[in-house]
Amino acid sequence: MITLSEENYLKCIYRLGQDKGQKITPTAIADSLGNNPASVVDMIRKLTEKQLIIYDKKKGVELTAQGQKDATLIVRKHRLWEVFLLEKLGYHWDEIHDIAEELEHIKDDSLADRLDKFLGFPEYDPHGDPIPKANGKMPKRYSTTLADVKAGGFCRVAAVKDTTSSFLQYLQKLDISIGTKIQLIEKISFDGSLVISINGAEHKTVSQKFGESLLIDI
Repeated sequence: MITLSEENYLKCIYRLGQDKGQKITPTAIADSLGNNPASVVDMIRKLTEKQLIIYDKKKGVELTAQGQKDATLIVRKHRLWEVFLLEKLGYHWDEIHDIAEELEHIKDDSLADRLDKFLGFPEYDPHGDPIPKANGKMPKRYSTTLADVKAGGFCRVAAVKDTTSSFLQYLQKLDISIGTKIQLIEKISFDGSLVISINGAEHKTVSQKFGESLLIDI
């Protein structure tokens, strides 16, 4: 049996592993979870003993086949619950993450599949993250950010990298959601800020951090 804490670690390692080529170190895990390094080292030992991860100081942490399977299921449940909370219970997209964090740990072998069918087999959660299929396959994952777009270019918001309530509420204030069309008018060399047009409306200036927090489809 995997504990709730162990599931959170597996999900964290899974998420960090989505950035190809990035070495997953104990420090990276500690930073991501906000845990102290000593507790991370202890958990790495426990997960290694359960054959859910492999740890090498040079290569970092990697999920085993079983660890990958368990982590994928946790992520699948989390993202399906987010769809359910938004579409069926009327929560806003800045409210659903923390609730889904609790619901993802419900132990029921058929729950994810039943929820998936009930929701009509969605491919993406409300934040644009791909939902793993029952067979482990994943819909396209977007990796290009608004900050990567050339001046004058058009794009569509595909996902958000930052799912904090403050950022999602800021997007709502700007009338930006998944699918919103944006034109990057200008990149300001002084501080990297961006001048954008949202759905053809008046120009607004946003920070470089803002641009790096939006994933887009060109």
